[in-house]
Amino acid sequence: MSQVSKIRVAVVFGGRSSEHAISCVTAGAVMAAIDRDRYEVVPIGIARDGRWVLPPADLPLAIEGGRLPEVTGAGSALALPFDPDSRGLMVVRPGEVPDTLAEVDVVLPLLHGPYGEDGTIQGLLDLAGVRYVGAGVLASAVGMDKGYMKLVWQARGLPVGPYVLVGDREWRRERKRKIDEIKELGLTDGAAVFVKPARAGSSMGITRVTDEADLEAAVEAAREHDPKVVVEAGIAGREVECGVLQGVDDGPPEASLPAEVLMAGEHDFYDFETKYLDGSTSMAIPPDLPPAAIEEVRRVAVQAFEVLDCEGLARVDFFYTPDGRWVLNEINTMPGFTPASAFPQMWAATGLDYPALVDRLIQTALKRSTGLR
Repeated sequence: MSQVSKIRVAVVFGGRSSEHAISCVTAGAVMAAIDRDRYEVVPIGIARDGRWVLPPADLPLAIEGGRLPEVTGAGSALALPFDPDSRGLMVVRPGEVPDTLAEVDVVLPLLHGPYGEDGTIQGLLDLAGVRYVGAGVLASAVGMDKGYMKLVWQARGLPVGPYVLVGDREWRRERKRKIDEIKELGLTDGAAVFVKPARAGSSMGITRVTDEADLEAAVEAAREHDPKVVVEAGIAGREVECGVLQGVDDGPPEASLPAEVLMAGEHDFYDFETKYLDGSTSMAIPPDLPPAAIEEVRRVAVQAFEVLDCEGLARVDFFYTPDGRWVLNEINTMPGFTPASAFPQMWAATGLDYPALVDRLIQTALKRSTGLR
């Protein structure tokens, strides 16, 4: 711990993924909620080209007039050490000798998508011996990859909908075979399938397909974000999400009240625009469902969290079918914390407001040892 009265928290945001802007918005909201009487905050931005910087104090971290925020690389460059005995951040200014900025007690890696939420920064911080909020390397990597996520859940008997994985080589060399597999999901019968990048979030690169003629273009659109693609059978059902937190003092994980995504307008599915830009969605917390169904989704959400060996926090997404079944869709090991995000709204409805939620995440990370899980 630092030899100062306040705990020093490094908030890392931006990153190289297509969710760069949403990470910035998340960071802005979280930093506004951190108790500055208890914590000293060190903002750290990662530009789209991978440069780590101390961002300017006036960097906008909100969506304003439809404009998305961005870490441009302006500011002093940073370097992280790999010495577990010294958790200092090195500042590199042009024409000057690098110097130590500060020793960091805990990192809040508010990065979404590849090169952040997928175990990469978690591995870096493990090498540096620095505590951080959220899942470790394995859980982050599996949770980011929709293909492996579903495989692990299936192996443990959790309910997962039909899907087809499309690898890079398979698409280039065995395209007809993969298309035939996808047809078996019901596409030839007029049912919808959803084509997604395997390792992306915030609904980036997703296409709803109802006609075989549109399938190849949808896969190519997903491949712009990730060479690995997952195609899921459309599931008739209500979209419901549930937040999970690591238990207090080594207790079992806890699930929030769930939230149902309610969409207005003529959107086909819960895409990026409906999530962040046009204000056409709302949340019902809790959903209008039988109490037994509410308890069941909370129970399965905790199971999904534990099966992947998650830590800290996660948001688990489901479909609730007309015949009363819960089907797992995916998990987010670093869910959005924007004002429009479901995760903080669900916990507020459960009795844990935004500042208290952020505080709990930091305190949980501080109590966790470094090294192998």
